[in-house]
Order: sequence, then structure tokens, then C-alpha cells
Amino acid sequence: MAYFGNVAVEKFLGGLSRFQKHVYPKHQDLFERLARGQRPEALFITWADSRIDPCLLTQTKPGELFICRVIGNVVPPYPDAIGGVSATIEYAVGVLRVPEVIVCGHTDCGVMRGALNPEALEAYPNVTAWLRYAKVEHHDPPSAELLLALTEDNVVAQLKNLRSHPTVAAGLEQGDLALHGWVYHIGPGTVTAYNKASRKFETTASL
Repeated sequence: MAYFGNVAVEKFLGGLSRFQKHVYPKHQDLFERLARGQRPEALFITWADSRIDPCLLTQTKPGELFICRVIGNVVPPYPDAIGGVSATIEYAVGVLRVPEVIVCGHTDCGVMRGALNPEALEAYPNVTAWLRYAKVEHHDPPSAELLLALTEDNVVAQLKNLRSHPTVAAGLEQGDLALHGWVYHIGPGTVTAYNKASRKFETTASL
């Protein structure tokens, strides 16, 4: 088999075996119910970054989150860049009728670093083209404070882009949908959330 000699895949196959033997039997009723359909409670748009696990972070079970993972937690404005992200939003909001959409950025964001140093990404035209949606307009030397500020600004920009999507605009107008902006702080394991009234990100405990 092609799997032989591939340590990473062998590790994943071992995890799959443990899931089937030990995890699935404990939640068999849940999985059998999910096999008949889904009713997720939120659309969670976040990075494809390997350090983020939305279900671990929010302590949710399978079936509770409809997840869109994409570089930079970017939401292209409608109708620009019609594709997977736009289709995911349309399906989650228009078909599944999720009542909440969360856009979640994170600290130590590679997109913010790349946007500050676009020359380093010249060999990657698709990444470079995608970064134009991040709306980073200045190129100061990166510091932790600057990267956090840019990450927060990017989340707010993507919330604005979300509102341009017809299904989202309709849901907001009807009062059936709420939008949320989060930043996950990887080191301490905390989350700050955007307060529209103060235009600041605040600890979730204070909301």
C-alpha cells in the first residue's frame, strides 16, 4: 500500500482506528441521527491554520458548527470571487438557515505577515491575489501589537464583506441572523470579540 512508510498517515490511520473502536460506540446515537441530516447552529468562518480547531475551541459536538476554513478567514465581497467561500455562505445561511455567523481570526497570523511583506510571496500568485481581500494598507515592520491590530481590522473588514452577500443581507434585514467577529489568542487560549458599539475587541467574559 502507498500508506506504508508514511509516518504521518500511519498516525492518522491509528487515530481513525481508535475513533471507530472507542469514540464512535459512545456517540452512536448522535452519528446515526446526523446521518439523516444536519441543523447546525452557526457558520464558523476561520483560518485553515492547523493551530485552530473550531470544535475544540467552542466545545461543540459534530453537527453544531458549519465550518468554512480558508486562508486569512477571508470573505470576498459579493459578487467578487464567486467560489467556495461564497457558496458555503449561501448554503449555510440560505439553505441551512443558521442563525449565527462567526468570523474568527487568530494571533500570529501568516496572512498579516505576508500582507506586510508581499515581496516574500511573489512566487505564490494565488496567495498574493487572495491577500488583496485582507485590506492591509501599510507596511510597517511587524510587531506583535501591529499584527494583532491588523488581525482585528481584517476580521471587521470580513464582517463588512459578509453583509454584501444577498442571503446574509436578507437574514439581517429579517432579523433572523447575527454576525460576530472573534480573534483567538493562541498562546493563552483566550478569545476576544468585536463590540460594534465600542468598535473594540473585548474579552468574551466582559460581553
